[in-house]
Amino acid sequence: MNSALASLRGAVCGLILVINTVFWATPLYVLVLVKLLLPKGPARDRVSRGVAWCAQRWGHVDVLLADLLLPIHWDIRIHAELNPRGQYLVCANHQSWNDIMVLIKAFDGRAPFFKFFLKQQLIWVPVLGLAWWGLDYPFMLRHTKEQVARNPALKGQDIARTRRACEAFRNQPAMILNFLEGTRFKTEKHARQKSPYRHLLKPKSGGFAFALSTLGQQLDCLLDVTIVYPQGAREFWDFLCGRVNSVIVEVRQLQVPHDFYQGSYETDPEFRARFHSWIGRLWSEKDQRISELLAEHQARAKG
Repeated sequence: MNSALASLRGAVCGLILVINTVFWATPLYVLVLVKLLLPKGPARDRVSRGVAWCAQRWGHVDVLLADLLLPIHWDIRIHAELNPRGQYLVCANHQSWNDIMVLIKAFDGRAPFFKFFLKQQLIWVPVLGLAWWGLDYPFMLRHTKEQVARNPALKGQDIARTRRACEAFRNQPAMILNFLEGTRFKTEKHARQKSPYRHLLKPKSGGFAFALSTLGQQLDCLLDVTIVYPQGAREFWDFLCGRVNSVIVEVRQLQVPHDFYQGSYETDPEFRARFHSWIGRLWSEKDQRISELLAEHQARAKG
C-alpha cells in the first residue's frame, strides 16, 4: 500500500477509535461521578464493576474495529485457564504503545479488563485521565534517589502508594499489568543499560514484588506475557496505517514460590536477592523464547 493510502487508512482508523472512546467514556464518566460521591464499601465496589464493564465493552469494540480495518495476522497462544471474574498479576515485555491494543486483543472476553501503574502526570490526559482514575488505575509519583536524599520523608511513599493501589483490587475482578522493564524497548536504551538480554531491557522488580505480596494468595495465578512483532516494533500511527502485519502473543501461567507472598522486599536483603534471581531467570527464559518465536515465524514465511 502506498504512503497516501496508508495515511488515509490511519486517519480513518484514528477517527473511528476517537468516536468509540467518546461514546464509551460518556456512561463511564457518569459512573465515575457516582463513585466520587460514595464512601468505600460494597456500593462503591459495585459501581467500580460497572466502570470496568464499560471499559471491557470499549476495548471489545476497539478490537472488532481493528479486526475489520487492519490487515494483522494474530498468533495468540494462551497456555492458562482464565476467568473474567478472576484476579491475575501479569508481567510483560514492552516494545511499543501498540502493546496496549495487543493486550486488549489477547485477553478480550477471557479475563478482567487490565489495570496498570501510571505516572501521576497522566491523570491530566483529556478524557482518559479521569477514566483511568475511575478504573482504579494506580497513579504513581516516583521519587528519584536525589529527591529522597534531599527530603528523607519521601522514602517509602512509592511503596505505600503501590500497596494502597493493590488493596483497592481485593474485592473485585482484576488483572494487574506490570511492564517490568519500566519503559519501551529502544536500541539506544538497550545499549546504554548494557542489558544482558538480546531482546529485552533489564527488569525492575520492586513494584512487582510489592504487588505480589499485597495481593497475596487470593491471586488466581501469575501470567507471563511475551509480545513479539516479527517485522519489528512500530509506532501507533504505523499500527493504524496497517504497517503492522503480524503479531505474536504467548501467555503462560507461572507458579509463584510460596515465600514470595510473605517476604519483605524492602527490609530483607536475602529475600530481595532471591526475588531478583527469580525475575532474572524469568527474563532469560523470555529472551530465549522471543528468539524461538522469531525463528518459527521466519521458517513459516520461507515455507
